[in-house]
Amino acid sequence: MLIEADLPDDLDALRAMVLEQARMLAEERSTRTVEIAELTSAKVEADVEIERLQAIIKAFMRHRFGHRSEQLDADQLQLGLEDIETALGQAEAVRDAISDRRRSDKPRKTNRGFLPAHLERIEQLVDVDNKACPCCGGALHAIGEDVSERLDVVPATFRVLVTRRPRYGCRSCEGAIVQAPAPARIVEGGIPTEALIAQVLVSKYADHLPLYRQAQIYTRQGVELDRSTLADWTGRAAWYLRPLRDHVLEELRRSERLFADETTAPVLDPGRGRTKTGQIWAYARDDRPWGGSDPPIVAYVYAADRKAERAEAHLKDFAGILQVDGYGGYVALARRRNDVSLAFCWAHVRRKFFELADKSIDFRLCVVRLRNR
Repeated sequence: MLIEADLPDDLDALRAMVLEQARMLAEERSTRTVEIAELTSAKVEADVEIERLQAIIKAFMRHRFGHRSEQLDADQLQLGLEDIETALGQAEAVRDAISDRRRSDKPRKTNRGFLPAHLERIEQLVDVDNKACPCCGGALHAIGEDVSERLDVVPATFRVLVTRRPRYGCRSCEGAIVQAPAPARIVEGGIPTEALIAQVLVSKYADHLPLYRQAQIYTRQGVELDRSTLADWTGRAAWYLRPLRDHVLEELRRSERLFADETTAPVLDPGRGRTKTGQIWAYARDDRPWGGSDPPIVAYVYAADRKAERAEAHLKDFAGILQVDGYGGYVALARRRNDVSLAFCWAHVRRKFFELADKSIDFRLCVVRLRNR
């Protein structure tokens, strides 16, 4: 930027300076025009890629409720969606970067949700090095601040809880020794705390992380645990949790409305060299959408097969509305019992509309083609 003190007194020199500035501005404008054209082209490509990926995701979700999808493994479907959504996120990042470069003077609006209030907040101050005014050298004073929040994580770390139980004796009565009793443990004489066992159970049953993989993860932190040891902890915890499971099922049976569903589960079949197909039955209650006071609750029950008698055994004391899919076992249950009413799932009904729409389109296309001949 030119200031008055830099201007030459000679007219020719001033003219040359102005021409040079004009040439530099023209070059900069030309460069920006090329950059804008490249960014526009990249943005168009990103938009096309996003539309393509979104169309694939919609197709996946539509097949999720179709007949063919019921033969697909749910984990494989999720893996496919993860890959697509990862590529979608990459394409959106390119588009956002292009938009930020073209509109750097405008703040980018985002909607990433909110971070829960119960999470610990770690304050981080990013301040200027020099608090003297760059113009006059006077002292600066705070007139505001910008605050942003990001979600952070502390990787899981092991620690050792050391329990000390002092023993006390009486100088007068040498035979009297007083000591606090040892806290109860799930594994008597074992090394795991209740929190560690809970972590093993959540990783295995909620995150589908087999015990041998958990053992490998622990080994990376220098903790050597055999798979058989983790299996022993799991079995002992299951025994202690049995009363809680029974209580949950009893609470569900007392509900006025229940949701029921079942899905296949591969089960090891020793001696045959392959797996057999078991069934996981889910029973859930959630009255929150219509202002119910009962807390939401869900229970899972394993069965070796999908016979109609399974649902009847699980719901032997239940009386009310049962929301289900089109499985005939629930229909048979409602026919045998007058105190159970069925409410069928709209998600399963809508697949029929998709099939009807597809057949209608095919029929209309055939009619149009015959007329054009």
